[in-house]
Amino acid sequence: MRIGIVADTHLRGGRTLPDVCAGILRGTDLVIHAGDISSLAALRAIEALGPPVVAVHGNVDDADICALLPERRIVCTSGVRIGVIHDSGSAAGRLERLRLLFAATDAVVFGHSHIPLHEQATGGFQIFNPGSPTQRRGQPQHTLGIARVDRGRIHFELVGLEGGHTSSSSRRRGPRSGP
Repeated sequence: MRIGIVADTHLRGGRTLPDVCAGILRGTDLVIHAGDISSLAALRAIEALGPPVVAVHGNVDDADICALLPERRIVCTSGVRIGVIHDSGSAAGRLERLRLLFAATDAVVFGHSHIPLHEQATGGFQIFNPGSPTQRRGQPQHTLGIARVDRGRIHFELVGLEGGHTSSSSRRRGPRSGP
């Protein structure tokens, strides 16, 4: 199972996903969007890429997106449970806070900061922020994530859209913790 992971796309005012991002997402079995899609039209455009889309709403999404999508959810696929939320709160204590909030999961995907991050706790629980494919906000490049699920384990990879893969380690910590 190959999962495309995006957040903070902010598809408003004619902005669309970069072609390389759309191409990568088309080649996945599932897309997880961790919020700040912007509008129902933007969600429908992402859904039109082909793979099923599982999403949560973010803090700047239109009212129709907020009415349609939950604030948080759990995705069960190929023996792995993935929590999804937009805003994970402060960087201080984030890993443990998300582990408690999504107690029955193997990992949590989140967004909001636009800062890529991957952390793994003792015991294997992981948190992952794919950054943003459209607004890098001081990060070296626009990014998205790919998760591979195999034999009940999940492995995250951060993909830089300007220069290919930036990290393929399932234990790599992001460039900084950020807010």
